[in-house]
Amino acid sequence: MRTFDLAPLYRASVGFDQIADLMDRLGASDGTAGNYPPYNIERTADDGWRISIAVAGFGPGDLNVELRESALIVTGRKTDEDASRRFLHRGIATRAFERRFTLADHVRVAGASHENGMLHIDLLREVPEALKPRRIEITAAAPRAAVIEAEPKPVN
Repeated sequence: MRTFDLAPLYRASVGFDQIADLMDRLGASDGTAGNYPPYNIERTADDGWRISIAVAGFGPGDLNVELRESALIVTGRKTDEDASRRFLHRGIATRAFERRFTLADHVRVAGASHENGMLHIDLLREVPEALKPRRIEITAAAPRAAVIEAEPKPVN
């Protein structure tokens, strides 16, 4: 297993503690999540993504998409299992599953749709106006004497 030294990141930046937490979570995963169900993540725009999960055999009522803090959690539970059906071969897996995706700050779920055995979840990044870059006007400095006169005088 590889270890990463994040000390240079901390020396040159402020407020990126969550990156270390994310790296710890990714490193701590033991691989028990498996590959079921398979999924794709595609970029649909500069600030847009789509997660597509193959959910053959599941209907919209069998699926749940939930957002908790910064985690998108997709679960599937087959509820209408007919006991009278007898399979000679069962190749379409309909076992329960849970998939977790960690979302970055300001990424929101725009919507979810189910079509042709695929669950599509659309994501958008919406940066608040207060966090967008803005130009700061540079003005000429006032003479030092004017600044000193403008300061309030202490009252004794």
